[in-house]
Amino acid sequence: MSTTPPGAGDRLVRIGAIVFFVGALSTLATMAPLFLGTHPLPSIAWSLCMLMGVGFLIAAAGVVRSVRAGSAKRQGAS
Repeated sequence: MSTTPPGAGDRLVRIGAIVFFVGALSTLATMAPLFLGTHPLPSIAWSLCMLMGVGFLIAAAGVVRSVRAGSAKRQGAS
């Protein structure tokens, strides 16, 4: 098991993944009535589908933050 401390953007990546999966579950729940022939869900459910994109952006921001912190360490070590 690794004992290295978490990187600069690790928390953002984890939060982004959680938000993305909540959005993905919302998308599945929203699309299911269309295939099952039941009444569609209210518009708030459709709005929750946007969490997929928000989660992706949060995770991408975490990756960018980690890359910037890594490049700053490399430049300081040189």
